Amino acid sequence: MPRVPSAVKAPNPWWVGVVSGMASYIDAAAIVSSGTALVLYQQTIGITPTEIGILSAALTFCIAIGALAGGRLGDTFGRRAVFIVTMAMIVAGAGLLVFSSGLIGLLAGTMLVGLGSGADLPVSLATISEAATDENRGKLISFSQILWFVGILATVVLATFTGSMGHLGGQILFGHVGAVALIVLLLRFTIPESSSWTAAHRERESGTHTVRAERHGIRDVLTEKLYLVPFLALLGFYSLTNLGANTVGQFSAYVAVNVVGLTVQTASLIGLVGVPLGMLFAFWFMRISDGRRRMTYYAVGAFFLVASYAVPAILGFSLTTIIIGMVCGAIGGAWAFEAIMKIWAQESFPTLLRSSAQGAVIAFARVVAASVALVTPALLNTPQLMYGVLTVLVAIGLLVGWLAFRKSHFNAFHLEDKDLAEAQQELRAAGVRTEAPAADA
Repeated sequence: MPRVPSAVKAPNPWWVGVVSGMASYIDAAAIVSSGTALVLYQQTIGITPTEIGILSAALTFCIAIGALAGGRLGDTFGRRAVFIVTMAMIVAGAGLLVFSSGLIGLLAGTMLVGLGSGADLPVSLATISEAATDENRGKLISFSQILWFVGILATVVLATFTGSMGHLGGQILFGHVGAVALIVLLLRFTIPESSSWTAAHRERESGTHTVRAERHGIRDVLTEKLYLVPFLALLGFYSLTNLGANTVGQFSAYVAVNVVGLTVQTASLIGLVGVPLGMLFAFWFMRISDGRRRMTYYAVGAFFLVASYAVPAILGFSLTTIIIGMVCGAIGGAWAFEAIMKIWAQESFPTLLRSSAQGAVIAFARVVAASVALVTPALLNTPQLMYGVLTVLVAIGLLVGWLAFRKSHFNAFHLEDKDLAEAQQELRAAGVRTEAPAADA
């Protein structure tokens, strides 16, 4: 897609990908750090289990609210302004989590970190995709998923060294989130505003009838089939697959210890091995994400992702089935889960809808996962039933993704700068069903 001439030299797309993709690192680090650090705080400064529940729920719901609001703000006011403010919020929130000793300060810090990291995700991903080309967009978006794995791994390794330090250990974990966010904040100043967003903003102000200028409100997503179909498909696909990932992430250690009889150390080791294994397959997906084999890998990944839940559901829980499930989940999670969702979301919507739509998808999925987590403990008495339900739900989500995107050749980046009526004529000629152009659109 042609770029708008600018006096500011365009940064290297990989630099944008790394600096913006650190949103995924911080998202993962914040969630994992909170789970460990709050337990350390419980043991030292006396926060109660009820307060830990309040703080954990606040983090999840604030990430969802942040994603919804941040996505819209990024489309309205620009990528750069939003991803600088959001990173500053994370720095401030992490500081409160390090130095506060009561519920009010910890809650304020948690809310700032949650809102900031949630709002940063859709805006940063839009920034990456708009700095890329058709030849490397999938790779750059997929790389953010690898940074997510790195965030988990770094936090788990740090927790192994700080877990016996009490209050100081919790402060170090939260301090790690704040320090990384501060570095990323400084690096974000080197990234100029997205040229795609700048072009769309100028065209909208001047009344130019391009796709990216005229498709800018959530009403366009909900009323135009071209955008509504992928939006609903992404909602279904991601909320159901994320439900499985979130449930297993929260309760797999509980099942391993209380159902199989493993030690906490063994359960933790299995989970720790799964992280670099997932990274390995994520690197593999990066290599093919911009090519024609993407949906083939998706189909294979979908099989393994369903198997990761189905194996223990059918064969019962043992060390063997847990390990098989972990390996299957590493493959399926890399090839048929969040990375490909991010790519689909970037390609399905024009500039001024891109981060809004993805923010709504992320928000909806997080709220669904948090809501279901409230009733999940009731299913833990029958873990095979729980995994059986997850198998069905994840399979439905994967089927939705396959049906919606298996034959889709639509790429919003190819139509961004075209006249709206011309673009819709071109789509209909290519057999893509869309609404007739409105004269006063």
